Amino acid sequence: MPTHKALTEAFIPELPNYYRGKVRENYDLPDGRRIIIATDRISAFDRILACIPLKGEVLTQTARYQFEQTSDICPNHVLDYPDPNVVVARRLDILPVEIIVRGYLAGTTGTSILTLYKAGKREMYGTTFPDGLQDNEKLPAPIITPTSKAFDGGHDEPLTAREILDQKLLTQEQWDTISSYAFKLFARGQEIAASRGLILADTKYEFGTDADGNIVLADEIHTSDSSRYWFADSYAPGKRPVSFDKDFIRTWVVERCDPYKDDIPEIPQDMIEATTKVYIQAYETITGETFVPGDPAVDPLERIRKNLAQYF
Repeated sequence: MPTHKALTEAFIPELPNYYRGKVRENYDLPDGRRIIIATDRISAFDRILACIPLKGEVLTQTARYQFEQTSDICPNHVLDYPDPNVVVARRLDILPVEIIVRGYLAGTTGTSILTLYKAGKREMYGTTFPDGLQDNEKLPAPIITPTSKAFDGGHDEPLTAREILDQKLLTQEQWDTISSYAFKLFARGQEIAASRGLILADTKYEFGTDADGNIVLADEIHTSDSSRYWFADSYAPGKRPVSFDKDFIRTWVVERCDPYKDDIPEIPQDMIEATTKVYIQAYETITGETFVPGDPAVDPLERIRKNLAQYF
């Protein structure tokens, strides 16, 4: 594949109300629409590690496929795709609870049920787990493990449904609606994954409310960044299944420095190119479609500017 230039940033001065996130850059239009541009930055350890050419395009197009496959289940924020890296969406008030649906006893973070289970916890997120479960074992039925959404740079904290209601983070009606949507979305995601030889083990959803108070699915859905996918033919309880391994950059960094304190060494070019290939493989496997990148001779920011000129 020809070398594509990475989209390192997406500042377009003609667009209003600019906000730069770790990976996405946003512009709020006066009419209630939001332009979301996915850059190629890769984030971990609360910082940017590198830029992976085509990553933003791949994730935007993966989410597009999944939004279209689930639009009959619940409303989503998408209005238009004027460019492969860009979503024009309804601006929402994001709800302060992140919804993670898990079908397996898996995970590596401090809030994952496998980490907590191995630490001896059996009551988690309002669910009681029996003794004797193996790593990555399938749960009797999917569960929701909500966490507080830390808007101020703090850490997400585990929640139960009772705590969500007691703390008035959501109303009973909102919680019931979100839970119903999340389980239906996850079931559809698992069904699509199974048809591609994959297992969707867990995923996260972000919901917001529109101007009328309706609950709307936001952010992304069933991408390789927001979900844990395993290759079905590699799965066995107690073992680590094969997945889309995008973590070799993270692993390489950890082996060479303390990423929370030290400067990040320059990532070798061959690792960056290998990561691009993994993202493309993930897109093609998850969607069943061939990824067709744009012309590598065209600067991605110039292409995006041209495609967004109608919003200036």
